[in-house]
Amino acid sequence: MSAPSPRSRAQRQADTRERLDGDVDLWVASASPEGEPYLVPLSFDWDGQAVLIATAAASPTGRNLIATRKARLGLGLTRDVSMIDGDVEVLAIDALAKETGDRFAARSGFDPREYGSSYNWFRITPRRVQAWREENELRGREIMRDGRWTA
Repeated sequence: MSAPSPRSRAQRQADTRERLDGDVDLWVASASPEGEPYLVPLSFDWDGQAVLIATAAASPTGRNLIATRKARLGLGLTRDVSMIDGDVEVLAIDALAKETGDRFAARSGFDPREYGSSYNWFRITPRRVQAWREENELRGREIMRDGRWTA
């Protein structure tokens, strides 16, 4: 079985944006200040500029994101993945506009505001995005660099 022809950067960007607009869950990879990795699936919302997630501040992910302010997100399937490296802004659970929290809750089916101050919002602004399906798409996989789409 041969791999399909590689997609253009523009098509990879369009496919990634479609996933950001339509998917509900992604993988969040973080690390402690000592470098201990942690990976967890979480629901998210995308506002066109940043990914919004919520988790307990005391969870491994919450502690890691608070400490390092960096995350790697995995969106999609193993053979059709978008990897997003981003900078993390930590927000109190009551810091967002009601409409933003309502949008997250409607999309994810989960409202972290119900858990009060034990939860935080984490706004992750992409600075690098890579997208590929097969080996033939490894070249040209970087579709965002320094926070700017390359296509």
